[in-house]
Amino acid sequence: MKKIIFLHGFYASGQCVPALALRESFEGRAEVITPDLPMHPKEAVSFIRGLIDREQPDLLIGNSCGSFYAQMVAPIVGIPALLGNPHFKMTDFLKQRIGEHQYKSPRKDGKQNFVIDEALIEEFAELEAVQFNNCNPDFKDRTWGLFGEQDTLAHFEPMFLEHYNKTFHFPGGHTPTADEVRTWYVPLAEKLLKSI
Repeated sequence: MKKIIFLHGFYASGQCVPALALRESFEGRAEVITPDLPMHPKEAVSFIRGLIDREQPDLLIGNSCGSFYAQMVAPIVGIPALLGNPHFKMTDFLKQRIGEHQYKSPRKDGKQNFVIDEALIEEFAELEAVQFNNCNPDFKDRTWGLFGEQDTLAHFEPMFLEHYNKTFHFPGGHTPTADEVRTWYVPLAEKLLKSI
């Protein structure tokens, strides 16, 4: 059975709507692993690399900040990736949201509160500066972008196309609904899995 790792967005968790919809859609056909990612970016990338080493997935799927991570890791580990509404400038997103926040879906550790501060923004800035360093010609067609036409948070299709070739659109917002995951994410994921 194929194995997929889904990387959620910054405010989300492994129990968010897209994660649950992917698990349900692929039930019996592929194992979909939906971990809670660490809040700090370097810790998150290290966690993802360790998870990939252990699980040996066939595909990475990300949304928003999870796509930011998937894009950096995919060419290093040699796994294709589907990037949903990738947010390549997390610093811009976070600068407008300094202060205390709550995750929008439950986390396994029970911690629902977190703080955005200057130190966290600086951590993201360091990764942003090198995020496309591992791009290579072999991955121009193995990393696909999926962009919501109603997305009001991330507008990075032009930046994506500087590095990759394949983009797709769906008539939704930044965080896909369960129906949008089933209608758009799942068929593209299936195509990517077949192309391996």
